[in-house]
Amino acid sequence: MHPREIRASFLKYFEQHGHRVVPSSPLLPGDDPTLLFTNAGMNQFKDVFLGREKRDYVRAATSQKCMRVSGKHNDLDNVGPSLRHHTFFEMLGNFSFGNYFKTDAIEMAWNLLTKQWQLDPAALYVTVFKGAPGIPRDEEAYRRWLDFVPADHIGELGMADNFWAMGDTGPCGRCSEIYVDRGPLVPGTGNFVADVESGSERFVEIWNNVFMEFERNAQGVLTPLPAPSIDTGMGLERISAVMQGTTSNYDTPLFMPLLTAIGERCGHEYGRSMSAHDVSMRVVADHTRAATFLIADGVVPSNEWRGYVLRKIMRRAMRHGRKLGLHEPFLFSLADVLIGEMGDAYPELKSGRDTVVQVIRSEEERFDAVLTGGLPRLEEVLERASKTTRVVPGDEAFKLYDTFGLPRDFIEDLAGNQGLQFDAEGFEAAMEGQRVKARASSSFESKKGDDFTFMSDEERDELRAVGDNFDGYAETTLRGVPVLALFNDQKQSVVALEAGGSGYVTIGKTPFYLESGGQVSDQGWIEPASGQRSRVTGVSRMGPGLPRAHRVEGIEGRLALRDLVSVHVNVDLRDATRRNHTGTHLLHAALRKVLGPHVKQAGSLVAPDRLRFDFQHFSAISAGQLLEIEDLVNAAILANEPVNTVVRNTQEAIASGAMALFGEKYGDQVRVVAVGDGSFSTELCGGTHVRATGDIGALIITEESGVAAGVRRIEAATGLNALALARGAIAETKAISAESGAKRGALVDWVRAQQAAVSKAQKEVQQLKTKLALGGGAGGPGDDQVEIAGATFIAREVTDVDKESLRALADTLKSRLKTGVVILAAGMADGKVSLIATVTPDLARKAPAGQLVKQLAPIVGGGGGGRADFAEAGGKDASKIAELLTAARGLVEKLLVADKVD
Repeated sequence: MHPREIRASFLKYFEQHGHRVVPSSPLLPGDDPTLLFTNAGMNQFKDVFLGREKRDYVRAATSQKCMRVSGKHNDLDNVGPSLRHHTFFEMLGNFSFGNYFKTDAIEMAWNLLTKQWQLDPAALYVTVFKGAPGIPRDEEAYRRWLDFVPADHIGELGMADNFWAMGDTGPCGRCSEIYVDRGPLVPGTGNFVADVESGSERFVEIWNNVFMEFERNAQGVLTPLPAPSIDTGMGLERISAVMQGTTSNYDTPLFMPLLTAIGERCGHEYGRSMSAHDVSMRVVADHTRAATFLIADGVVPSNEWRGYVLRKIMRRAMRHGRKLGLHEPFLFSLADVLIGEMGDAYPELKSGRDTVVQVIRSEEERFDAVLTGGLPRLEEVLERASKTTRVVPGDEAFKLYDTFGLPRDFIEDLAGNQGLQFDAEGFEAAMEGQRVKARASSSFESKKGDDFTFMSDEERDELRAVGDNFDGYAETTLRGVPVLALFNDQKQSVVALEAGGSGYVTIGKTPFYLESGGQVSDQGWIEPASGQRSRVTGVSRMGPGLPRAHRVEGIEGRLALRDLVSVHVNVDLRDATRRNHTGTHLLHAALRKVLGPHVKQAGSLVAPDRLRFDFQHFSAISAGQLLEIEDLVNAAILANEPVNTVVRNTQEAIASGAMALFGEKYGDQVRVVAVGDGSFSTELCGGTHVRATGDIGALIITEESGVAAGVRRIEAATGLNALALARGAIAETKAISAESGAKRGALVDWVRAQQAAVSKAQKEVQQLKTKLALGGGAGGPGDDQVEIAGATFIAREVTDVDKESLRALADTLKSRLKTGVVILAAGMADGKVSLIATVTPDLARKAPAGQLVKQLAPIVGGGGGGRADFAEAGGKDASKIAELLTAARGLVEKLLVADKVD
């Protein structure tokens, strides 16, 4: 069976057994700070397993995109040498949410494998959990498997193999794995348990049935889940290899088109071996898949978190491409091969094709620049190591890796080629230090608000029964609402908040919006029956399934449990936020119309005073395009189209054309916001919006910029903020006109004329300074002109010139010499030092300019280099210029006199 047939057959089989076929979630986990990337099929159902979320189905089946490149599940280093490990892979899975359990799960798995796919039952083996302290042996699974396989085909393993968890915390449980015996021709003893425990290739795991029974907290404590559930996972790549009768996942149609294309580009046919060429080809093929899917899902290369991992994967692929002789950009062209193979199963690949190709190409070009800038520094490190310990220091290697982007294996390879050892321990220590620093400063942390401390489990359960209590789409004021819980500034439960203090208040219903989807939280006030108001300055998430907590400050009077209060959203701020949020939707739609359908949201900020919209696009936007985008948005505003909202089934809404947004997690039902008939803009959105586009007033784009490779940013203002900007611009224009005497329509021409005049005057001034400098100064070491070994040596400190004039001065002085060396040093306006050495052609070999500046620049705290006849350097300490010029004379004497003696 072809892999696409296996995928389709799996989903159809479980659909026939009452499962809802659910599309793959993105590789970016929605609202789950415990995961860097989606790494299992159950990720999108995590809250369902925990009882925090309800779906309108109790059985599901998926083919899920997964990445395993970080944390516990990290296969990156195995890719290439291994024939069955990958960074990106597809996980086929079936799930039960408190519906069926072990008996039915095992039977359905067995029937699919042996009846539907007709695998040989005699070749199938299974494992069950053998027990561990506090967790009993899985007797139920063992007994059920005896209905299908003999006892000698059942192995019992421990926590490492038969207890599964998504991460350090979260849902987990005992599991049962299904293996295929690939026969005596594959290395192994033939003893099932012994081969599995030793890592033998003979028995290959194809399916893991996890019996979700527990939730593990940060302290490692296991708590039974509300209802036992099923979570299974089968790697499409591995089952495809089994069905194809091969021991390598790379020999299947999932990889061979890519490997063939790589071979065509590098001139090496894939040999299905462990040769260096084949290892590199596997790395490139695997990493091309990972990069393409990550970029299509909204990740772009960067130096932080997900973008950093993507960059690491891409540069590892580029490094192996160079091993194959591919020194020009090539990865971007492989993306089309993958999209052609998998675009039907994952439509986001086709829709995001232009972005994927452009981002990959841009990163390849950036990597070339990295090597150009980093190689000279690596060579310096290697040279020092070869003359001293013959070990490349780990901290220095890490600096090259972290600062200049040189891959670790690249550094190790070059070190090995020169017979040098690599300090891996020091490198890892520096890496861990960087990780600690990044975690401390990163915003990639929980926003779930689980740090609220409750008086009791009963109090938490009462609040969970209230659930998300938002009731603010239509109303901004609610009266007679009970206070359900109070918390002090440390988020500890209390019975009252006293006058003058601050804290958090949870009420029965609230019109206050909680920050989500880029829109900031509402502000306003809470008012008890006494009429004394307390300011609401923000809203916090208490935890999954719990109501919202309102941050209150400047409490007047007293707030106590069970008080009945009135709550008021600041309408002016809410309305300004509404204008910006609907304006963002219009901006998104206009961007797609002008730039193309590849444009996807990559982040946003919707606040009362401004909006910011980040989106995927591979180049700067021209002034003409910005005007066109702005005109489209304002035309939609002037049309005064109604903004309609409706709650729909998520998949139906997306299928009908509604835009789903970057990084957002959606349940089964979603709120759809459409402008007019939806043809201009329709998005899934839980934010607050205007009733009609005319309420926005106007939208003015204030700035367009780049924030990362393949990501652009637009900032804009709407409504009264746009009016204030326009008024300010007009007032400023009037003031400039009045000061300059130029008419408003001629201001640009007047400014250009002034700039031309200033530029001309500056040039004339520099020419005069150069003439003065040519005439020498007041004597001293900075103005020496001496004869050394028959050559003229000039060492001079020059003041009050720019770099361009300093170069011109050096060239002029050298042109007057028959044979000689010129050294010029100048303290610049920014406090730094500029150093130039220039040498007549006959002395370029004896006293190379590049060597001169390389030895002299450290005196002023700098460095540099250049050609044999001309070189430049910079420095930081202008007070050492005289010392440098004195040292220059000694150095030139040493070089010229020594050469003459020779």
